[in-house]
Amino acid sequence: MIPRYTLPEMERLWSDVNKYDTWLKVELAVCEAQSKLGIIPPKALSIIQKRASYDIKEIEKIELNVHHDVIAFLTSVASHVGPSSRYMHLGMTSSDVLDISLAATLKETNTLLISALQRLMTSIKKKAIKHQYTPMLGRTHGIAAEPITLGMKLALWYTELERGLQRMKSAASEVEVGKISGAVGTYAHINPCIEQSVCRKLGLRPAKVSSQIIQRDRHAHYLAVLAIVAASIEKFATVIRSLQRTEIGELEEPFARGQKGSSAMPHKKNPIICERMCGLARLLRGNTITAMENVALWDERDISHSSNERIILPASTSLLHYMLVKFNEVISRLTVNADKMLANIFDSGGLICSQRLLLSLTQSGLSREESYSIVQRIALFSHKTGKPFYDIVMDEPMVQRYLDKNEIKSVFDIGYYTRHIDLIFKRVFPA
Repeated sequence: MIPRYTLPEMERLWSDVNKYDTWLKVELAVCEAQSKLGIIPPKALSIIQKRASYDIKEIEKIELNVHHDVIAFLTSVASHVGPSSRYMHLGMTSSDVLDISLAATLKETNTLLISALQRLMTSIKKKAIKHQYTPMLGRTHGIAAEPITLGMKLALWYTELERGLQRMKSAASEVEVGKISGAVGTYAHINPCIEQSVCRKLGLRPAKVSSQIIQRDRHAHYLAVLAIVAASIEKFATVIRSLQRTEIGELEEPFARGQKGSSAMPHKKNPIICERMCGLARLLRGNTITAMENVALWDERDISHSSNERIILPASTSLLHYMLVKFNEVISRLTVNADKMLANIFDSGGLICSQRLLLSLTQSGLSREESYSIVQRIALFSHKTGKPFYDIVMDEPMVQRYLDKNEIKSVFDIGYYTRHIDLIFKRVFPA
């Protein structure tokens, strides 16, 4: 992933240095396990442990000739170790190094991702509790519906991320799996206990069975889960973008000191971070398609997955990490224009109370069809003339025939719509 959307801690995990360090850690762990079985003499193991190193430039130079990154790496290591290097990589195949190292790297990235997701959830929870009773318009189809509260909207986001967190933990467990079973996965040339020992050392589970590689349905599911979490952030960002529009003005993403919104129009405060979240989420979804196409490899393995995984795995994990951290900044410093939210509720002229009027008329003895006809006629007249719905209702003989003045006024009580907010919050944030 380009540096613009990669944070330093994630960049380190996907660096060449960390990759080769992890490969070396795997090779040394295998040697130690082989030595315990008497396959590698103690003296040779001691030499390997002391001298094992590599040179990145040397690896790159060797790979130009051999066209094989693991062989180039092993050749570089051998040049440092000397004759005892013949005991390294015994009974192993390249994918034994690659896949278990990938799993170890993903385990570290998962720690970063899950931690960042939990921090975002904490920020949303704090903001939800703060605005539990802040009324705002609920909208369906982009049209004013009935009042909700900002806290309720944020509580909904929180529960969505709760599901995302559960999926993340499950998907992380699926990819944190290693194999050291040799060519085609039969353990023909390496003792199965080697795999157990190395996986334990790296904090991984051994695959129950593998071919020459770890099966890629695991990685397809993993990237799909990452894309779903990104889609949730996109959803939240889209809401903020929408509510920041000039004619709505209810929420605003942070605008830094010295920031400029437009090269041409100095008045602009554009929701560029939220727009960025939407754009990056699309990229993660695209990577999911590639990961799914990696599932169907030929026989015991081919390497059609290898080339694109060098891109899609670092890219997706780096992007989601960036999105989680950046959107947390948006939530933490979100501007809430509570007065504008209330003004937008009253700007409807009472139209948002049409359902309650419908129900009140129905409960008074009218059929639902008759009640609906009366309320819709008044509502459409309000839309056409711009006269407040409330004023028309108060003067409407058909309404006054069934409801007295106090009953009509109670229809327009905004507090009625948020009377169960406490119940919702107890469900979402139990003590």
